[in-house]
Amino acid sequence: MPMGSRHDETGWLNDNGGQWVLRVEGGGQWQLDVGLWTAWRSRNLIGKRVRVIGKRAGFDLLDVDRIEAL
Repeated sequence: MPMGSRHDETGWLNDNGGQWVLRVEGGGQWQLDVGLWTAWRSRNLIGKRVRVIGKRAGFDLLDVDRIEAL
């Protein structure tokens, strides 16, 4: 997967010591780079099943555009 590729992933949103992590349903996980506004609006989704849309910014890092509940 090249850097900058778009991703639309579903899984469980977790907070790992202040770093948000998406545990993908099919296995694996993404570290999430979440902006302040997105984090504030989405904080109630921690521990729930979500859809995350963003761009790949590193090996296992997504630069998040949107998080929504499923």
